[in-house]
Amino acid sequence: MSEAGADTPPPTSAVLFAISKLIATRCGKQNRAFVECKAKDANPEACLQAGDAVTDCVVALLKDVNKKAPEELKTYYSCLDYYSNNFSKCRAEQEAFEKVVFNK
Repeated sequence: MSEAGADTPPPTSAVLFAISKLIATRCGKQNRAFVECKAKDANPEACLQAGDAVTDCVVALLKDVNKKAPEELKTYYSCLDYYSNNFSKCRAEQEAFEKVVFNK
């Protein structure tokens, strides 16, 4: 399992909410495999590899996003953290973040 690294923010709920659209697209395959594994087998050990694949994907994504838009990411997740992950309170920060990340 990978670790985020010194320059990458820890994957708190606000950070994960901020990159949730990207997680859905870039890590969707890994997430689906994990959910399917969990549906087939209630034994937590059965899905450790699938869970690690999800974690590795999200950590790699977070590193990439933090390289591309560190200030925009920090501003956006800080807003989400302050407003208890309420997206509607952080639309301006979301727009600035997505403008850089999605090249809008």
